[in-house]
Amino acid sequence: MPNETPVFSIQDLDFYYGAKRALSGISMEILPRKVTALIGPSGCGKSTYLRCLNRMNDTIPGTRIEGKVLLHGEDIYAPTMNVVSLRQRVGMVFQKPNPFPQSVFDNVAFGPRVMGLAESKADLEETVERSLRAAALWDEVRDDLRQDALGLSLGQQQRLCIARVVAVQPEVILMDESTSALDPVATLHIEELIAELKQDYTIVIVTHSMQQAARVSDVAGFFWLGELVEFSQTAEMFTRPKQELTEAYITGRMG
Repeated sequence: MPNETPVFSIQDLDFYYGAKRALSGISMEILPRKVTALIGPSGCGKSTYLRCLNRMNDTIPGTRIEGKVLLHGEDIYAPTMNVVSLRQRVGMVFQKPNPFPQSVFDNVAFGPRVMGLAESKADLEETVERSLRAAALWDEVRDDLRQDALGLSLGQQQRLCIARVVAVQPEVILMDESTSALDPVATLHIEELIAELKQDYTIVIVTHSMQQAARVSDVAGFFWLGELVEFSQTAEMFTRPKQELTEAYITGRMG
């Protein structure tokens, strides 16, 4: 791995749903302006791990973590951490598009309004346009920003959700299988978008598609039964995996 200061440093992370340990001893560094893909079979802990990075699991009763998750050296599970601020810095795009039942404009403007990031109406309009451009959606919606967001196609809705995340100026974008509900054309749009967004953002994706991981990621982590089996450059993992289990999964012999 290059000698860059990591955005996230995860140290010996264990995660529990009640008495059940779902993640065991995860250590990983997530580097700036790279796409990190998390792969592995269903139920192996990928999405649980992703949600540890912005404390989305806090909403589930009876969960707890051990170990450390450091964002630029700051423990995000420290009692002093402002969780609202954390989720602005570490945004998430979910598996299914979840636009608000409002206009396209109001969806993107929601975060900046709530957080006071726009000082004037012109500021807000500029933020909305910039975010829609960043999500490669501006040209498709610019003529009618007041249209109902729920009237967009699924692929457009997912790009709108990405624009909504980008609008609050995050440092990291988490994407939890964000193309699994989309058709191949919409999926390609999102993959192209990920390649563009990584110039400005650190991105972590969970994907069931090894082809997608190979196409879009720089670094990959292979999860199996709650453990991180292998973590390396994507090209290296897919051509010269270090662990037999990784090779068995990638070649389709297991999982």
